[in-house]
Amino acid sequence: MKLPKELREKKDLGNATTKERSCSVKNCNEIAIRSLSENKWKSYVEKADLKYIENRQHKIYLCKTHYKESNKYRKSQEKLYQKKGFLDDSVSAGKIKRYDYD
Repeated sequence: MKLPKELREKKDLGNATTKERSCSVKNCNEIAIRSLSENKWKSYVEKADLKYIENRQHKIYLCKTHYKESNKYRKSQEKLYQKKGFLDDSVSAGKIKRYDYD
């Protein structure tokens, strides 16, 4: 009989073949808690002054401290370039009435 997910341990939820990966940052031997896409996170990791080792799967494995550093940089960049709408001038236009019932 299967137990509900809430009652199973975290080890049981993962894939049976998962192995603990080490952090991709050079000179770091911590266990990685995140597996991130290299295409999306490469710039954030590099601009957070972290040098990482590339691999064939195009993944970046980060431990808790290095993930925190790169995520902090990513959040600061996203605040600067938040999408306000589909149009470039949507911020300056303000709220527009969509339906006029006159």
